[in-house]
Amino acid sequence: MKNKQAEIIKQLTDKELHMNLFLTHIILLMLSAVLGIFLFDNQSQFFKLFRFQYWNILFIGGSAAAIVILFDLLAMKLLPESYQDDGGVNERIFKSLSYPMIFLVALSVAISEEILFRGVIQTHLGLFWSSLIFAVVHFRYLFNWFLFLNITVLSFFIGLIFELTDNLLVTVFAHFLIDFILGIIVKIRGNDKG
Repeated sequence: MKNKQAEIIKQLTDKELHMNLFLTHIILLMLSAVLGIFLFDNQSQFFKLFRFQYWNILFIGGSAAAIVILFDLLAMKLLPESYQDDGGVNERIFKSLSYPMIFLVALSVAISEEILFRGVIQTHLGLFWSSLIFAVVHFRYLFNWFLFLNITVLSFFIGLIFELTDNLLVTVFAHFLIDFILGIIVKIRGNDKG
């Protein structure tokens, strides 16, 4: 299964890979909207999950992101490269993107995934199920025990932050910072390689 996925990805052009990424996150937003219609009593119940508490957003979201980024950098430095091998997908995604496009990709991923997994699923099914579903949806990580463990722990960590703050803007900001900064690191490392 892993080899089949790698072959499919190799056949895609960078533009096709990026389009698939954006389409996936548009689908996640549409799924969030449909599920939200059925699961929330009204729109205001959903919109209460977004609170502009700048200190919480910046301090808690930023601190959470810093912890995750430092852990990932430490893992990249200390562990064999095979532990970080997702079949080259992240490198393919970020290596060819400009820095403004990395910003947009990170933002779209953070918004769509946090609305669905924290805002809709966690709000209605709880931390355990939302975190497990989040980890499984990141399909390419299923074939590497370290990446799967990493994404699962990350999901529980972000879910716990949502439990503590009850504010999607905190988790969106943390998720965005993680993806944006690590995306830049992947781009720089990918360009250094070749």
